[in-house]
Amino acid sequence: MKTLEAQVISSEDLLKHWQGHRALTRRLIELFPEKDFFEFSIGGMRPFAKLVDELLAIAVPGLKGIVTKQTEAFSEGKDNLIFKAQYLEKWDEATAEINKYWEQLSIEDFNETFNLFGQYEFPVIQNILYFIDNEVHHRGQAYVYLRALNIEPPFFWER
Repeated sequence: MKTLEAQVISSEDLLKHWQGHRALTRRLIELFPEKDFFEFSIGGMRPFAKLVDELLAIAVPGLKGIVTKQTEAFSEGKDNLIFKAQYLEKWDEATAEINKYWEQLSIEDFNETFNLFGQYEFPVIQNILYFIDNEVHHRGQAYVYLRALNIEPPFFWER
């Protein structure tokens, strides 16, 4: 049996941190004009709707896989969402599902290795930190898009 090291952040605080990022990302989705959410791009980057497709395909499916210990291949954009309102609804559903699966994680699970999407074999904590890092990365792209559209985004620390 592995001995757990002293925690720097509790499981509850990590979830709160992640959900704070998700709340901010949701605010950015809301700010986009409908057409630009699906079409606006700079320098060959994907439109924000495509980035959100990726975020939706990672968060709940990844966490569900970790909790159920079932490895499923990564699959993006399978919901065929065509309106921004659908994305917001899906985002809210994912937020609730994250909370549901999070409750099923034990502190020991965070140190276990999991092969996320059959491609990324790392400790669970690293997979979860990847979920957050990837969202922050894509939200940064959305900030650039909004500024280019002359839309003032919220401060990044307003989570």
